[in-house]
Amino acid sequence: MLFGYARVSTKDQNLHMQFDALKQYGVEEKNIYSEKITGTKKDRPAFAEMMKYLREGDTVVVYKLDRIGRSTKHLVDLINGFQDKGINFVSINENIDTTTAMGKLVFTIFSGLAQFERDIISERTKSGLDAARSRGRKGGRPKKDQSKLDMAFRMYDSKEYRIKEILDATGLSRATFYRYLGERNNNTK
Repeated sequence: MLFGYARVSTKDQNLHMQFDALKQYGVEEKNIYSEKITGTKKDRPAFAEMMKYLREGDTVVVYKLDRIGRSTKHLVDLINGFQDKGINFVSINENIDTTTAMGKLVFTIFSGLAQFERDIISERTKSGLDAARSRGRKGGRPKKDQSKLDMAFRMYDSKEYRIKEILDATGLSRATFYRYLGERNNNTK
């Protein structure tokens, strides 16, 4: 069965062109899932709803790759997930169809490029960290001043101060205070 997915980024845009292309490809209108939501959002309700109905042998059809994937990595992961479940993928505009040998080749090239991009980023990060270490920098989150933490814990344990008063007196953020408090409580168990 063919399933279509159409998306635009803003409420002002319309989905007509994508709907027309999906219907012309053969997707029945009742099987087109659409939404007006930015592509950077991880939570896409219509997409999630479509995923519930996909079964082995089904085909997901989109007008363009950027309508379904948030990034190259996300797109590769998504299509690999489809392939693992026996679901085919078609992008009309880019002429990618994973049911054909050429479509599989194109997608394999995309996958290789995405992996190459991840490897390059990893190598740059590692090189940068090594260079920083050679200059005496340790990296990571800096430790908080232990005297401020001790004072915060004493104030907290006395039960005489509200959290806001403790934070104002020590200059700690709420998240930092609770993180260290949690660590302290876990260490005393």
